[in-house]
Amino acid sequence: MHSRIVGGSTAKRVIACPGSVALSEGVPNLSSSYAETGTMLHHAISEVLDQSKAPEEFVGFRFNDGPVLTEDLARDKLRVALDLFDREIDADRQTVFTVERQVTFGDYLPGVFGTIDLAGRRGSRAIMLDWKFGDGVMVDAEENAQLMFYAAAGMRTPAMSWVFDGATEIELIIVQPPQLRRWVTTPERIRQFESELAQAVKIAQAPGAPLAVGDHCRFCPAKVKCPEMTGAVDRARHLALEKMGSDDIGAALVMADRIEEWISAVRATAHAMLAEGVPVTGYKLVPKRATRQWVDADRAVAALGETIEMYERTVLSPAKAEKALKKIGSSLPDDLVVAVSSGDTIAPTSDPRADKVLIGAQLTRALSKIGV
Repeated sequence: MHSRIVGGSTAKRVIACPGSVALSEGVPNLSSSYAETGTMLHHAISEVLDQSKAPEEFVGFRFNDGPVLTEDLARDKLRVALDLFDREIDADRQTVFTVERQVTFGDYLPGVFGTIDLAGRRGSRAIMLDWKFGDGVMVDAEENAQLMFYAAAGMRTPAMSWVFDGATEIELIIVQPPQLRRWVTTPERIRQFESELAQAVKIAQAPGAPLAVGDHCRFCPAKVKCPEMTGAVDRARHLALEKMGSDDIGAALVMADRIEEWISAVRATAHAMLAEGVPVTGYKLVPKRATRQWVDADRAVAALGETIEMYERTVLSPAKAEKALKKIGSSLPDDLVVAVSSGDTIAPTSDPRADKVLIGAQLTRALSKIGV
C-alpha cells in the first residue's frame, strides 16, 4: 500500500518522469495473476514471520479471494526466501526486526507514505528489506529507489526511530528467490535521495510537468496515452529503414522497445476493459482455440488401451528433474547438464553477456580483402 502521489514502487518513475503523476490520474492499474500471487506471498511471509511458524503451516492461505498458497509455492518461494534471510542476514539471530510497517514523510511530504516489507537493526546498521517473488526481471539492491524511499520515510517516522537512531549505515536488501542482493549506503545518501524525491513531487504537482521515457515506463499505467509513447509510434511510421545508417538503426531499436511496451499495454488495457463489460470499438472477447481433451483419462485408457499404446515416455527436462530432486533433498549433478543457446538475440551494449563471436562473417570479410 502506498500514497496516490508517489510510493516505493513508483518513486523511480516519478523522479525520472514527474509528468506521469498527472497522466496516471484516474487510470486503473491492471492486475495480473502474477501480481496477485506476489501479493499473496508477501502477506503469507509476513504472517509466517509474525507468528514464528513454518511456511508449510500456511498452505491454503489466501488473501482477498486471490490465489491460494500451494505446497510448491511454500517450498520454492517462502522457504527459500526465509532460508536466505536466516543464512545470509540473521545467522546469529542478533537482528531485531519488524514486518509490514507503514512509513511516512510527515509534514515534509504530506500524504506520501508506503509500507516496508521488513525493517530491522543490527548494531549500528539499519536494514530495509523487500521481498520479490517474481521470476522475470531480476531486481538490484544498489541505488534501489523503492528501498531508498522506504528508508527516507522510515527516518521520518517516529515509530521507526529505533531502526535509524544512531545508525551509521543503512543496508538495502532484495530477497528474490533463489537470489539475495544487498547494498550498504549511508544516511546522507538517503537524505540526498529524499531531496531528489521532494523536488520531483513538487514538479509533478505543477502544471505541464515534463514527461520522459525510459525503463521506468515498464509499469506505468498511463503509457497507453502517454504522448512520448504515442509520439514514438507516429515517428516510427515515417522511418525509411533501408536508408538508415548504424547510428539511426541503434536509435530506432530504442524506439522499438518503447513501442513494443506501448503495444503490450494497449492489448492488456483492451482485454481488461472487455473483461469488465466495457465496450472497445471494433473488438470483442472470444474463446481461445479449443484443444481436445479426455472426458475421463482412465476411461479412455480402458476403452482404447488394448487397441493402441495409450502412454508415452520421455526423459524429464533438466529443470523438471532439478525440481523433483529438490523435493527429496538432492541436487542435479553439474556434469549431466550443458547450457545450449537457442540462437541469437539483440541486446544493448550495456548487457553483461559476452558478444557472440561471428567467426564465419569475419572470415568471409577477411578472405574477400585478399581476393580469395
